[in-house]
Amino acid sequence: MGKISPVAAKYIIHASIFIDGVVDRPDVIGAIFGQTEGLLGADLELRELQRSGRVGRIEVNTDVSSGKTSGSIVIPSSLDKAETSIIAAALEIIQRIGPCTARLKVTHIEDVRVSKRSFVVERAKELLKQMMENVMPDSQELADEVMYSVRVMEIQEYGRDRLPAGPAIDESDEVLVVEGRADVLNLLKHGIKNAIALNGTSVPETVIELSKRKVVTVFVDGDRGGDLILKEITSIADIDYVTRAPDGKEVEEITKKEIHKALRSRVSVEQVKPDIKPSDREHKPGREREMRDAREQREREHPRDARNQRERETREIRDDSRRLPKRMPEERRMPEERVLLPEQRTMFRGMAEDLIGTRGAYILDEGLSILGKVPVSELQTTLQSLTSVYAIVFDGVVDRDILRDAEKANVKIIVAMDSKIKPAETRVGLATINEL
Repeated sequence: MGKISPVAAKYIIHASIFIDGVVDRPDVIGAIFGQTEGLLGADLELRELQRSGRVGRIEVNTDVSSGKTSGSIVIPSSLDKAETSIIAAALEIIQRIGPCTARLKVTHIEDVRVSKRSFVVERAKELLKQMMENVMPDSQELADEVMYSVRVMEIQEYGRDRLPAGPAIDESDEVLVVEGRADVLNLLKHGIKNAIALNGTSVPETVIELSKRKVVTVFVDGDRGGDLILKEITSIADIDYVTRAPDGKEVEEITKKEIHKALRSRVSVEQVKPDIKPSDREHKPGREREMRDAREQREREHPRDARNQRERETREIRDDSRRLPKRMPEERRMPEERVLLPEQRTMFRGMAEDLIGTRGAYILDEGLSILGKVPVSELQTTLQSLTSVYAIVFDGVVDRDILRDAEKANVKIIVAMDSKIKPAETRVGLATINEL
């Protein structure tokens, strides 16, 4: 009787058998051949298929327990799917083996090629991993490795503070000051060799000395840490220009395009000093609320005294404004009904300083309570949807478009960083942070 090689088998039929009695393995094999004989025609005769090697050796494993036999049957096949399925289904017609009742059930037909394919895929992964670890890298990987080595070789320690720096600090007329060693490496990668790192938030003496001899540009990260460094270094060193990485990014991770864009967008330190000036009101928001609550309480308890006090303060400010020489800025001659009380000036200045650098805007009611905070870019749209706003305070410049929308919303007072509008051109009271 022929055998089919396990290598040549495409499918393997797996079946389970349960027999109400004790039988031997030859009995099971005999029942399979005997009860399927003549059932499927000459082409699918099991004995002939075995002789031709298209069906392999039938393996039977049995186990006897409590007078009953159970086990498994395995039949390899090199037939196609349909023929193999027919052979498997024919096994289930077997109902008796010897003198005993039997139940035979095909559990599944295994596709040997799927198992082989899975093995091939897993083995291919292992081989590829070994090749990537041991085979020579491609040209791009080689270039990247060489470039990184060159950058690391070019970086040096500069000055008494031994700061990480590029090789062109001494011969260059301009110097870029960055935060850390990784920033210097990224700039070296893109061909910028005149960068030096602070190595912290404190300003080393080496950088202070460089700022006296060279044109210094501070290049900081686009985060809160960058703001702190700007405040520190502009108050100590002689800085000429300031630039920063895109919002939320660090200098060490930005691309060549982003680096050059940031350097082209650098501004003089005088333009940004108002934005980076340390605020002297870090603890005043709570004090503002306390002052407002105290004022409201006084007005509730002594309404007449509060009214008289406001009238006295208004008269004093009016008298002072009349005595001002004509050369004083026109914005001080605010319409009388828009004259700011000292208490209002304090609160407006505090709010304006809170907004420095945020590009935000506060919208206030008559009690100077903040109704909401919006981005300056949405200020005009917000004003167009409102009809009664007492004041707005924002980090920006008053222009005619903002003024027009403010007048339509019946805004009484606008406080901004600067103004392009003369006070005589509008009925709205205008004030800048410097005037407050």
